[in-house]
Amino acid sequence: MKPHGAATELRKISGFTQQQPSDGKPATQPTDVYIGYDATRLYVVWVCWDSKPHAVRAHLSRREAVTPPDDDYIELNVDTFHDQRHGFLFDVNPVGTQADALWTEGSGADYSFDTVWESRARLTTKGFIIRMAIPFRSLRFHPSNGAPWGVTFMRYIAHNDEVDYWPYVSSRISGVLNQEGTISGLQDISPSHNMQFIPYASFRNFRAVDTRDPSQPRFNQIDARGKAGLDSKFVFHDSLVLDTTINPDFAQVESDEPQNTINQRFEVFFPEKRPFFLENANFFGDTNIGVYRLSQLLFTRRIADPTFGARLTGKQGPWNLGFFFADDRSPGLVVPDFSPLARKRAYFAVGRVSHDFGEQNSIGLIYTDREFAGFFNRVGGIDANFRLNKNWTSWFRTVVSSTTSPPHESGSTPAQPGSTSFSSPGYQFGRNTEAVLNNIGRRFSYELMFQDITANFHTDAGFVPRTDIRNASQYFHFYWRPEGRHLVFFGPEANTINLWDHNGVAVQQVYNFDWVFDFKPNLIMAPIVGYETDTLRPNDFSGLPDNHKYVQHLVGFVLKGSPLSKLTFNTKVIRDGTVLIDVPTGQFPITGDETAITQTMSLKPTRHLQIDNTYILDRVLNGAVHHAAFNNHIIRSKWNYQFTPALSLRFITQYNGLLANPARSSLTTTRNLNFDFLITYLPHPGTAVYVGYNSNLENLVPGLCEQLPGSTACIPNGPALVRSNSFINDGRQFFVKISYLFRR
Repeated sequence: MKPHGAATELRKISGFTQQQPSDGKPATQPTDVYIGYDATRLYVVWVCWDSKPHAVRAHLSRREAVTPPDDDYIELNVDTFHDQRHGFLFDVNPVGTQADALWTEGSGADYSFDTVWESRARLTTKGFIIRMAIPFRSLRFHPSNGAPWGVTFMRYIAHNDEVDYWPYVSSRISGVLNQEGTISGLQDISPSHNMQFIPYASFRNFRAVDTRDPSQPRFNQIDARGKAGLDSKFVFHDSLVLDTTINPDFAQVESDEPQNTINQRFEVFFPEKRPFFLENANFFGDTNIGVYRLSQLLFTRRIADPTFGARLTGKQGPWNLGFFFADDRSPGLVVPDFSPLARKRAYFAVGRVSHDFGEQNSIGLIYTDREFAGFFNRVGGIDANFRLNKNWTSWFRTVVSSTTSPPHESGSTPAQPGSTSFSSPGYQFGRNTEAVLNNIGRRFSYELMFQDITANFHTDAGFVPRTDIRNASQYFHFYWRPEGRHLVFFGPEANTINLWDHNGVAVQQVYNFDWVFDFKPNLIMAPIVGYETDTLRPNDFSGLPDNHKYVQHLVGFVLKGSPLSKLTFNTKVIRDGTVLIDVPTGQFPITGDETAITQTMSLKPTRHLQIDNTYILDRVLNGAVHHAAFNNHIIRSKWNYQFTPALSLRFITQYNGLLANPARSSLTTTRNLNFDFLITYLPHPGTAVYVGYNSNLENLVPGLCEQLPGSTACIPNGPALVRSNSFINDGRQFFVKISYLFRR
């Protein structure tokens, strides 16, 4: 635990200060950091003392899985441009699991960023030691002699739920990089030339149900299909990055986390998982701000099957640049072969430029364009971010959209009554304005969000689930902080949402209140009460004669934490009302009595094994007769065994069971059982071997015919898939993917 040899020549940093739980007090466990550099690398050695070394939490897991409160870890945040806006994060836990991210002030960490660097870790009888070597070519900066960099060093101590910083980063001030320290004296360093090439090859064998022609569902069987492509990266002017891809394999390796999609009036959001689209996404302005989900003008899951793509991102002085272009074959592949849109592809172009000024202020322009078969959707506008003082920040964006109908459609869709949008033959115009006012403090936090989205606003490249709204939402909390032996803090939290359409109709009101308690170690409890209303209009539900208001009351609780080193859990139980829209034909929506349970539990019985379990229940009763309309169960278990930092085996099984009452709902009973196996060898980002198998069972009638290559004969089952009481295997896939990083 003491330096020797070359380490004695490194600069020592000590004297860490708590940010959590006792802001401003000395760290309960000492941490010493030694930092130095040579012509090619930045070196950091962490000596983390602990008076309870047996309590240190450390598990060998997949890369990027370094998150509190599961493990202790350390974090280096380097602001190479010294602009207090952007940083490079490097995390390591006590057994050497790495994570890296791009930090954007006000939005947090983007862990989709991956780069090559080295780390070694070792547990000792007095704590643990971590060594980091970060090549300068893995960073972006302007080469100069002695230019200062911003830096923060952070250590998380899991058994105390404690966050320590050097320099002191107070929770009484909003932000991290605006409280950073400075390192100087870095002479004769450069990111140098940086070119990366990642060729890949993949092979798959699959069988799945083809439903492009609903009247003739059939099995589509491909015995063997190979694919190859190339990803490349070029860094020039030291801080601009050009990423290109040819014939990419954009099938995501990581599966989506389960969500309830039953009885949903609006599209459910599933986050992007594919690395090419995730990296540097913060340059395009769609970042999380506060507690509310804002509109996304670029939602890359709309690009399902591209053949090429290019992205330019980076920073030049005060200018931040992001440009993106790709095609997408999927619109022409999901329609039957006889469709006039068959085999046509869409094209996406996105650009954003922003300018930094003052202390963490910026103003920018954004533009998105999707073109398909003579149809286009274009969105453009401005955004701005202002820091008002040490606690208050604000964000603003206003954009307009212009949309044309596909060539096989005629005329235009008129604007809804009261909308400020207007349309002309073949064109629709809409507007989307959003603003956020945010206060972050030690005890008191407040957020106000405003949205004004007209009925004809549309974005094919983004994610805006609801239009024709004016939304004023507020959140606040106030915590008392006794920071005692057992109770860390407690206090009220409140959330209000008020939505009106452009006719002034209150289409939704939500008022939720809870009282949160934070106990040592790592345990949070909060009872919840609430009141909600929804108003459906004739244009929301066909046949509804006039506006109808539905009133619901809510009670529930949340219990989550990691009181033991081998256990992390999150329980949420809500009992409320909901609008049941999946009603039998000829009936109008009613108020249903809903019970919603979400339970996650992560077990780590050994240092190498992690078991993540999820259970989701959504049960809705017909409020008038108190009979079940449906019960929806989702059960998922994911097992990951990490043999080494590079080699892992993952197994997922998931059951989706929708039990529908045809007398009380329009839903159909469906059952789905999925098995997913994956072996991963990932020595470093870019170089990887994946071997996977997926099998899907569903309650379908087994009479579907086989669609073999070169054959079109099929005896249809009817107008749609026919359900049965037993399972058949309606989808299976075996795949192998190999990629290798060449870097110079």
